[in-house]
Amino acid sequence: MMGKPVKKVVIAGGGTAGWCAAAALGRFLGPLVDVTLVESEEIGIVGVGESTIPTVRTFHNFLGIDEREFLRATNATYKLAIVFENWARDGDRYIHSFGEMGVSNWLAPFHHVWLEARSRGLAGDFGDYGFEYQAAEQGKFQGGEGSRLSYAYHLDAVLYGRFLRTLSEKAGVKRIEGRIATVDQDAQSGFVTALNLDSGQRIEGDLFIDCTGFRALLTEGALKTGWEDWSHWLPTDRAVVTQTESQGPLMPYTRAIAHGEGWRWRIPLQTRTGNGYVYSSQYLSDDDARERFVAAIDSPPLFEPRLIRYQTGTRRLTWNKNVVALGLSSGFIEPLESTSIHLFQIGVTRLAQLFPFDGIDPVLIDRYNAMARHELERVRDFVILHYKATERDDTAFWRDRQAMSVPDTLAARIDLFRETAHAYQESGDLFRVDSWTQVLMGQRIMPKSWHRIAATMRDAQLAQALDALKGNIARTVAALPTQAQFIESYLPAPQPAL
Repeated sequence: MMGKPVKKVVIAGGGTAGWCAAAALGRFLGPLVDVTLVESEEIGIVGVGESTIPTVRTFHNFLGIDEREFLRATNATYKLAIVFENWARDGDRYIHSFGEMGVSNWLAPFHHVWLEARSRGLAGDFGDYGFEYQAAEQGKFQGGEGSRLSYAYHLDAVLYGRFLRTLSEKAGVKRIEGRIATVDQDAQSGFVTALNLDSGQRIEGDLFIDCTGFRALLTEGALKTGWEDWSHWLPTDRAVVTQTESQGPLMPYTRAIAHGEGWRWRIPLQTRTGNGYVYSSQYLSDDDARERFVAAIDSPPLFEPRLIRYQTGTRRLTWNKNVVALGLSSGFIEPLESTSIHLFQIGVTRLAQLFPFDGIDPVLIDRYNAMARHELERVRDFVILHYKATERDDTAFWRDRQAMSVPDTLAARIDLFRETAHAYQESGDLFRVDSWTQVLMGQRIMPKSWHRIAATMRDAQLAQALDALKGNIARTVAALPTQAQFIESYLPAPQPAL
């Protein structure tokens, strides 16, 4: 089967991951492959994440998505940052914003200049020099053509899946309704050959994409790929979720508020707010978590809070034989930095780039898995950083996070930054230098030394440069509309039919 040309792609499971895969393959590969998606309306969708990062806009551009159409269809709003509250210490607050901080040069990123100025009493707050940072803080936004802001979206994951389904079907993707009962495999190679549905229908394919969620019916149920557990670093394994009515101004950021055994999110959409309470069942019971969650939200829930169970980790192979796992079937990193949607969008984009038109070749599989593994491990490290770099000792949960050992790759980054202020983004890394810098310093890891390029500047010269930068950002942000004002002008209310 390895030499057999791949003509038929079967996607097992719908939801956001499945329909992202369908929309992408339908758009990217067009008439070169036949794409079929199998899903059952009886199986619910796990809507853990409703928050994205700026790479989603690149994916949308690839698909030719009209932003206004997308915003209307998914109840979406804009996102410029994540605001972290109570992480390094109870009462702390910092912002991880998109875009660049300050002005960098080829010798050193801006934070080195800021650290030098700070040591001489010449610098304002680090956030004073970030355009997206200040726009987020003040609830301002300006999108559309020519926008200078780096932004992402908050969205309704269920509506997003429906929106992508419409795009997919227009691109020729075939949808089959039904629940998968059994999976057929080739007796010699172990390759998956067909999906058998409860109805008796048999769906054959050459390449299968597993989007069956945590059940992982193909990659684990059939192929026994194996699981690598990361819960010793990221022990949260539960989330209680609900929606509430919108409260207060429509701010362009996600709130991530740490509590004694985890954290909770608050994600504003156009007509409601998404809420979740993430925690570890090792430290907090489900009943206590639900009680605390209901007490913490700022308005009555629109539906009964529901419990989602998960485990942090990854399949040992993302692509195994002729099955590629996407979404929850491939693994899960908790939603703290809003990476879930990105990971399956880049997963299907990578598949399109390495598509096995002339047959499934082990060298393609190895390359795909190496790229996926590298990115996932760096995302894992970035999320672990938030837990490890804490001074909280008010609960056993935080004391254990502070004391835990971390992956060598993360330990080296922390040491390098603490000693020299150097942060970096390698090829294949998702998070840029500005992201690492904002979180490291936000978690109270302040460098002992830094690049001395700014030491060549006199006090007056350095202060003038920083004041000019700060003033330009402040004036630009002051002239922006609020997010609510922009959305109202960008998405005018439909006129009644005459």
